[in-house]
Amino acid sequence: MPSSEKLPAATDAAVVAITRGLAMDAPLAAKSGHQGTAMALAPLAHVLYSRILRHHPGDSSWRNRDRFILSGGHASILQYSMLFLYGYGLEIPDLQAFRQLGSQTPGHPEVGHTSGVEVTTGPLGQGFANAVGMAIAERNLRARFGDDLCDHHTYVIAGDGCLMEGVSHEAASLAGHLGLDHLVCIFDDNKITIDGSTSLTCSDNVAMRFRSYGWNVIEAGEIGEDLDALENMLSLAKDHVGQPTLCILRTHIGFPSPDLTDSHEAHGNPFTAELTARTKDVMGIPNEPFWAPADVVNSVREFAFSRGSQLAKEDQARSAQSPLLSAYDACWQQPDQESVRGLLPSFDSQSNFATRQAIQKVIEASVSAVPGLLIGSADLTGNTGVKVGGQSAHTKSAPEGRQIYFGIREHAMGSALVGMALHGGIVPVGGTFFVFADYMRPAIRLAALSKARCIFVFSHDSVGVGEDGPTHQPVEHLASLRSIPGLQVIRPADSNETSLAWLAALEFDGPTALILSRQNLPLLTDGSAVVHGAAEISRSGKSPVATLIGTGSEVSLCVMASTKLHEAGIETRVVSMPSWERFEAANSEFKESVLPTGSVIVSVEAATTFGWSRFTNFNVGIDRFGTSAPGSVAMDSLGINVDNVVETVKKAIAAKS
Repeated sequence: MPSSEKLPAATDAAVVAITRGLAMDAPLAAKSGHQGTAMALAPLAHVLYSRILRHHPGDSSWRNRDRFILSGGHASILQYSMLFLYGYGLEIPDLQAFRQLGSQTPGHPEVGHTSGVEVTTGPLGQGFANAVGMAIAERNLRARFGDDLCDHHTYVIAGDGCLMEGVSHEAASLAGHLGLDHLVCIFDDNKITIDGSTSLTCSDNVAMRFRSYGWNVIEAGEIGEDLDALENMLSLAKDHVGQPTLCILRTHIGFPSPDLTDSHEAHGNPFTAELTARTKDVMGIPNEPFWAPADVVNSVREFAFSRGSQLAKEDQARSAQSPLLSAYDACWQQPDQESVRGLLPSFDSQSNFATRQAIQKVIEASVSAVPGLLIGSADLTGNTGVKVGGQSAHTKSAPEGRQIYFGIREHAMGSALVGMALHGGIVPVGGTFFVFADYMRPAIRLAALSKARCIFVFSHDSVGVGEDGPTHQPVEHLASLRSIPGLQVIRPADSNETSLAWLAALEFDGPTALILSRQNLPLLTDGSAVVHGAAEISRSGKSPVATLIGTGSEVSLCVMASTKLHEAGIETRVVSMPSWERFEAANSEFKESVLPTGSVIVSVEAATTFGWSRFTNFNVGIDRFGTSAPGSVAMDSLGINVDNVVETVKKAIAAKS
């Protein structure tokens, strides 16, 4: 259905009024929520869903749909109102349960929870950066497989808060540099934050800022109530070639409230029943909760379904004619485990690679079985093992490239990886030094919350980094990432564990953090410890009296300590535990076989001992910041050495006896 076919003007007006009413009613019922932004943006949202977005309520997973992201997720009632009106499965009872336990309308939009929501938004700026990732994914797939299979836009609504957050700078700079012309951001310029007017805190010239990034900027002005003008603005943005577009839309938060329009009180404080009634009176609609006439709702849904089904049907007809359809489909499928396994390199006893070197060999060997791979780093491509031989750079002029250079933008890289994963068709991999995971933590957390299949590669994983000193030596980072629910953390001990860690990351239903060494490590295992998170790799006698658990580079230290203990007449076994999460998911019998109840168990890890108490009360670790010295010297000075492990095991045995 061409865009010239629109809803009748009377229906348009009714939809805007219904949306504004719901924007007040849902927060009032919940005694919580943000109605002001949703009220102001009701006309824009309606124009997007009725005239601009290529979407189909009957198939919310249609690959070639346009993506819509509400970066200011606090205004979630706006998106929920659209999903209700346009037939995505929400009904009035769902809106009445806004922000309540178990409802389909949580406080901020959550992907996978509510049909029609593309990403989980809330922390300001993250949705904007997710949108950049989605636009990167779309452009890469379009360049590789053609317009007939992939040709859609990403639209994101962002507010002052999104643009104040630093992640927006990094993401906007990257988007401008890459010329992502299928990305459209509408800046809701209402000049209000929770504390008051933006003049309290910010005097940026947003238009100049984005032009400096290389964006096309449309300064639309006061057109927030003019549906045709809004459509024209969005059409111009959509048709612009060579740059992403920022549409600056001057709006008035809380409009048309006679009391709180343009007031910061309209931001996060639900209108009272009296204020709601006064606003509905101005709007000329009944003062009844969740007013939504069935005839209007039904006509909008019929229109949306007819329009969407025709768009999807036309798209599917084009796709079916493409000779690249089979190859494109392969990108959208989870990589076949056996195909990847068959390509993994074999490592022998002479393969004493750093695990950051091993991951590069593993990825290069298996790239043909991972057609959706898009891999890169925040200016540390060669250092972190994510440089893939034979892959061209992903650039503005060569968007088909699968080696992406994010620049020194860890914040944006993390969020973009989430956007790519949730777009689909892409297996996004991003690398940096482990200590800089701090810059990416909001994105990692949202990846876990969203079950986004991202692979975060973190190298230089301990004080073994050496001379750069405590600013660059991760100590608390393993504990920090392990504390994130739904994040798979794997710290392999050698090249074989690195191979199976890559396989585990590709199969996992969510994000994975691979924690890799800077220094070379001896080959000690067959890699099988990765399968269930831990496994015994050696023992010094038939009846060991203690177990040493190591991760990463410290597994070899455990083996050396076990040998020295054996020489002292103390028999031990060594367990490699590359992944707490995978071990915790194993059955109780397996866990008991690896870590027998009541036995003497000592953990050895060049990191804080925080969290190890779930497995043992005896630990060798680093409960302080590191020190500037060569890596081996730093390790030794901080107690990560054979003698300290031996003495700790002896103390543990003595304490038990």
